[in-house]
Amino acid sequence: MVIQELAEFAAIIKKHDRLLGLDLGTKTIGVAISDVMRMVASPVETLEKGKFSKDVVKLKALIAKEEVGGIVLGLPREMDGTDGKRSQSTRAFASNLSREIDLPILLWDERLSTVAVERTLIGEADMTRKRRAEVVDRAAAAYILQGVLEALEYQYG
Repeated sequence: MVIQELAEFAAIIKKHDRLLGLDLGTKTIGVAISDVMRMVASPVETLEKGKFSKDVVKLKALIAKEEVGGIVLGLPREMDGTDGKRSQSTRAFASNLSREIDLPILLWDERLSTVAVERTLIGEADMTRKRRAEVVDRAAAAYILQGVLEALEYQYG
């Protein structure tokens, strides 16, 4: 089931289930996971996007291994809040994913998440361009997921 409201997502997920964060790119999928207390989102890996069916197999394996109870998928909205081509593609991915994986999928506004992560990697981590390219997608997934974790804690304690 694809969900757009945090309250609905919060009502469905179980208390100590981990959450999986996804940052969908054109060539890769950044993956992050929360701890069971939902305090910290940690970057896990960057998957090379291939055929949808193969991507689902990888995600299902990770979901089973980590005992995930919900998915947070970054929704790349335009700066004015409207949906663009990338948003439409992400919504289609979420819809297809919901047919394959029986977990709630929260679409979460990810405007400027990659920009924020890149600035951090340049400024604080002093990473080279090549190294940034290797970690930015999973770091963006963690950034998106951390936003949801903080919103859940703030609104629902």
